[in-house]
Amino acid sequence: MSFYDAVVPGYLQMLNSLSGLLTKAEAHCAAKKIEPGVLLGSRLFPDMLPLSKQIQLVSDFAAKGCARLTHSEVPSMPDTETNFAELKQRLAKTIDYVKTYKPEQFEGADTKDVTFPAGPDRSITVKGQQFLSSFSLPNFYFHAATAHGILRHNGVEIGKRDFLGVS
Repeated sequence: MSFYDAVVPGYLQMLNSLSGLLTKAEAHCAAKKIEPGVLLGSRLFPDMLPLSKQIQLVSDFAAKGCARLTHSEVPSMPDTETNFAELKQRLAKTIDYVKTYKPEQFEGADTKDVTFPAGPDRSITVKGQQFLSSFSLPNFYFHAATAHGILRHNGVEIGKRDFLGVS
């Protein structure tokens, strides 16, 4: 398997599935007469980030992961989304961005140095394989699973197949 195949398809699958989850969440709000902002601001626990931020972070980890692994310019996306349509648009833009990457851009990325921020005044440098397996993918899936958990916890009728995007 190429390094591209270890990175891009997984990002795309989850970004697409999250878009589908948001569509179901929006329909849930309409059917149950729930103000969408209530669901978008929901958290699994008070000290955790809300649903909207979970979606923004998934988007960031996919786009910035590809950029860092290929030594491309790291995109900046301000976190301004306040409704389902804007969050789905952000996911669509991220999908389009990730799709621009080609397999040859990832050649040798597993052994190249990747530097990324680890706080306001600190950065870490590791090899691409370690960056992907110990930082980028775990964070990407953590925020995707948390978004799914928030929706499920709030009564949106979704399950594992929805999370995987195969329903």
